[in-house]
Amino acid sequence: MSGKDRQKQLAREHYERQLQRRAERETRAKRMTIIGSSVATVVVVGAVVAATVLLGGEDPATTSASPEPSAPASQAAAEPKAFDPATGTCGYVASPGGVVKDVGTPPAKVDTSPKAMTLATNRGDIVIELDAAKTPCTVGSFAFLAEKGYFDGTRCHRLGSDQFPVLQCGDPLAKADGKGATDGQGGPGYRFVDENLTGAKYTRGVVAMANSGPNTNGSQFFIVYGDAELGPNYTPFGTVTKGLEIVDKVNKGGVITPGGDGTGAPKETVEIKDVTMSSKS
Repeated sequence: MSGKDRQKQLAREHYERQLQRRAERETRAKRMTIIGSSVATVVVVGAVVAATVLLGGEDPATTSASPEPSAPASQAAAEPKAFDPATGTCGYVASPGGVVKDVGTPPAKVDTSPKAMTLATNRGDIVIELDAAKTPCTVGSFAFLAEKGYFDGTRCHRLGSDQFPVLQCGDPLAKADGKGATDGQGGPGYRFVDENLTGAKYTRGVVAMANSGPNTNGSQFFIVYGDAELGPNYTPFGTVTKGLEIVDKVNKGGVITPGGDGTGAPKETVEIKDVTMSSKS
């Protein structure tokens, strides 16, 4: 092989090595893109699962508990206002996203006197002592919804586990006859502020609001039957004083089909027949 031919061969081999290295770099880049996309997907899925577990969408613990849709642009324009002690009013605002049972908006003027709420269920009464002084807007909303018969004929649609000990209720989509399949997105058509979050603990007997982010409270709530390791993001507005054993029994029955977070519809159905408010002396 002449010197000239040898130079051509070396040049060709050098060029081929360049092409090979370029192809390898492109392959690695594509692989990293795929891996990056997969990681991003895992992060997003993880965030969704976490939100669902933490009650996001209004779905516990909503959940995020539920388990969540993004706020519509019309929602972003108006923010609910906290209780004003000078006027005794709360700022409830329309929340068109996910509206299932629109019963109007609670009156701005709320009653902060001590109250108890009774959930009359197919398994017996669950009585909840409400903290109207610390959660006036929340209690005002429940008083309004109870008067409207909003919860009548619905079922508690989501049960946790010993690791996530909550029973979630309050979705108007969750019909007692089982025909209203629910993903925890039902609400009353309005939302209101978070309350009483400082130092909030979700210990056995606590009743708190499910939500899909800050100040997105609607009608869904959860009853804690163990000690739930949740951050202070869900308005605790009451404590069960009677009937917690009902929830314990439902928990023992387990769930029908566990989701990715282990929660699901309880096998032992809890139907809310009626909700009433009473004054506490």
